[in-house]
Amino acid sequence: MTTSIYYVGYDAAHPGDFIYDIPDGHDFWLLILTQTPAEFWVQGEIREYPANCAVLFPPRQKIMYRACSGQFVNDWVRFETDESYVLETALPRGVPIPVPDPAYCRQLFQLLATENFFSCDYRELSIDYLFRILFNKLLEAFQSNENSPHYQKLLNLRKAIHNRPGAEWSVPTMADDVHLSPGYLQTLYKATFGISCMDDVIQCRIRLAKERLIHGSLRIADISELCGYRNVEHFSRQFRRIVGCTPREYRQSGDLRP
Repeated sequence: MTTSIYYVGYDAAHPGDFIYDIPDGHDFWLLILTQTPAEFWVQGEIREYPANCAVLFPPRQKIMYRACSGQFVNDWVRFETDESYVLETALPRGVPIPVPDPAYCRQLFQLLATENFFSCDYRELSIDYLFRILFNKLLEAFQSNENSPHYQKLLNLRKAIHNRPGAEWSVPTMADDVHLSPGYLQTLYKATFGISCMDDVIQCRIRLAKERLIHGSLRIADISELCGYRNVEHFSRQFRRIVGCTPREYRQSGDLRP
């Protein structure tokens, strides 16, 4: 039994109008891991999903996904296989599942790309091992999500954070929204998405700020307020800690990194 890679890529960046639409699907398998929010065709309708989701498309199944909040970034692999761990997997077909440890999975994609590029003696065996590890991790994520009675509430909360990063988010208000205690919310959120709820808010705010600094003419104070900061000095300190420069320096540099 074998698994053959047609192509594998990681950190692939696409513009905000990106759309991938294959009505009849491919003749091969497609596995993608999103790094940004995206919309997918699932069960006859377009649905929005947060960043860090994995989606497995079997051959000859409709594929449609697109960017929904600016740049779309993903890792992906096209492959052919007759391995039972893929053919008989419990993973849903064409349905995004959240990945609690996306950084680990991205490393596996990078290793797959490296092994596929070089013609080493143990290339096929290494690729098979990496695929098995990747599918094991995705199964762990799927089973963890399925076993959590709070998963849908957490997913809805995360969608709201990504859609409205400038809202007055706090752990107590978020806990009230999902009817959980603040401590339990923080534990569940980190276990489900691999990031704390407030860190998720901060990352979304900084991403929005970067977009407005480069692609807009608003004053920095106005961008600060738009992103949920009532104190521009606090905004500047947090921006510099995460990005490595001040908002003003970032705007002047014209940096277009995601």
